[in-house]
Amino acid sequence: MDQTASVALLRASHRAIHASLASSGIAATAQRRSTIRSPGRSRASGPLLLVVVIGAFLLIVGTTASGLAGAVNADASSRLLDASVSADAATVRSFVGLNLLASDLAPGGLAADRAAAVEQGLRLLIDRGGILDVALLTPDGSVLVSANGGNAGRPAPQTPGLANASANQQADAAIVRSEAAGALAPLAAGTVLSEYLPVVEDGRVTMIAAVWRDATPILAQLEEARTHTLVVALAAALICAALLALIFGGAQRRMSRETRERLEAARHDPLTGSLDRGALDELLVRQVDAARGTGESIGVALLELDPLGATGAASGQQAADLVLVDVARVLADQVPAGMTWGRYGPQEFLVIAADPVGAELEPALERVRASLAERTPRLDGSERRPVTFSAGVCSYPSNGESVTALLAMMSQTLDEAKASGGDAVRIAEPGRLAPGYLKAFAVLEGLVTAIDAKDRHTLRHSEDVARYADFLGLQLELDGFTRQALHRAALLHDVGKIGVPDAILRKLDRFTDDDFDVVRQHVRLGESIVRDLPDADLIREGIRHHHEWWNGAGYMTGLAAGEIPLIARILAIADAYSAMTLPRPYRKPVSVAEALRELEAVAGSQLDPHLVDVFVRAVRNSAYAPMPLDATPDGTIEALALPGRTVG
Repeated sequence: MDQTASVALLRASHRAIHASLASSGIAATAQRRSTIRSPGRSRASGPLLLVVVIGAFLLIVGTTASGLAGAVNADASSRLLDASVSADAATVRSFVGLNLLASDLAPGGLAADRAAAVEQGLRLLIDRGGILDVALLTPDGSVLVSANGGNAGRPAPQTPGLANASANQQADAAIVRSEAAGALAPLAAGTVLSEYLPVVEDGRVTMIAAVWRDATPILAQLEEARTHTLVVALAAALICAALLALIFGGAQRRMSRETRERLEAARHDPLTGSLDRGALDELLVRQVDAARGTGESIGVALLELDPLGATGAASGQQAADLVLVDVARVLADQVPAGMTWGRYGPQEFLVIAADPVGAELEPALERVRASLAERTPRLDGSERRPVTFSAGVCSYPSNGESVTALLAMMSQTLDEAKASGGDAVRIAEPGRLAPGYLKAFAVLEGLVTAIDAKDRHTLRHSEDVARYADFLGLQLELDGFTRQALHRAALLHDVGKIGVPDAILRKLDRFTDDDFDVVRQHVRLGESIVRDLPDADLIREGIRHHHEWWNGAGYMTGLAAGEIPLIARILAIADAYSAMTLPRPYRKPVSVAEALRELEAVAGSQLDPHLVDVFVRAVRNSAYAPMPLDATPDGTIEALALPGRTVG
């Protein structure tokens, strides 16, 4: 134990000793320079259990427990030392009263016969156990008599404790190594409690009793008390940690559940409560992926309400909304369990029926038609009008082996149902396919338009990215096939955002970590949507990897430097440049000059430094460089020009 701790442990005990000896003339008080040293004994460890949940809070708990353990241990140490020193003080007090005469303290020392008697009495004290040696000293430190004999008249070793007892009339006690204890003869213990107890009469020290006691039992009791206290403190910390783990674990589970519920709610149409377009597209992608491995078929039906006459003008949007809610109720009643349905557009609903309920899709649609025909709501306050719909139905894999092909075939079949006058369900013939790549790509472009409509803050973003990517592709002198793929990948790079909930996509403040986790999935979903397009390998690479970083810190796969496909590195620059120069709800767009400086700042960390250099130099020096477009309040589009450049 170090000196500071020793002083703290002994201070209270010495005051108690002084009070107990004051009435008999033996004053025992604490001396600030006293030390307790425990050689070879390691310091008490700090809190050992700080590895459970909520690190910062548990650290506070553990530190508090450690401080409490130290305080309790100090109190226990003080009591143990008080008990030992007080017992020795009482013994000395009794011995002085019974065995010494006033004449024994007269100048000249003890007579021979008196010295022998007192020496015999001191040996009896040693025989009681624990005390190693006892001596009576004069105030100047000469030996009057000692239990071991043969030291009368010799000066005792000068120690700080002896000097303090003589000069200040205060008792001194310290646990020290035996060689530093000031004993008159070798002691049979390595560590001893050295005590100097002055006898005070008429305000002066008449004699000092020196007692050397084996400190091993005292230290053992201190260690036992320290261990018990630490065990109790650690047990309390463990219980607290367990409670905290339960509390925070429950809170985390509740927060996770609420987050899931919030995200799930964001996947639903607020008017009808059914799944929205993004959720339906994501589900369809997953089901088609699963069906490829199982060979099952999937039926898909797109329902569009037929025109409702004057509903929009005379009855207003509220009446139209009531019709949509009513249609949703009918679908909920008539669509069998196992099918999935939801609102797919302003007047559209999508129904997905995978095996084994795929064969029930057409009968279910007929039941919906019949149920709606019976309702005939009054929309404009006068005559009742029936609610009818047109539907296009196709199936996987008969009418297409990809989501894009199914969407194209379903859209074409719906157009045929509407062209026949409406109020019809048209089923695509088995084996009939949509007219190829251009039709599928047109469907995907429709998805991009839907995304822009969902997110007013990124309106025209996809077109912007395509313009910048085309420009950089020209500077790199890419071949025609690659440039065509680059343009299409730029238009479709955010197609996966169709699966991002509107509540996140339209959020007015910055994203949380949970929001980012959802948004990051758009590259995975986007790749799934386009992967079955003919000759779409480059497009897929661009969509999947355009958020990878040059230093490997991006997503989804953590590619770095040359591992990132060239098309994705080009899109990353075009995407970043467009994002900076378009307005956001939490900031205004930056100028072209500032955006170019930002691109240079992240070159080599986020973006390919060579491509950034090519793009920046070209934008600064080319008269044909595309400028950012910003929507003005009156709906027109104006260009943000570089300083000194005239934009026509």
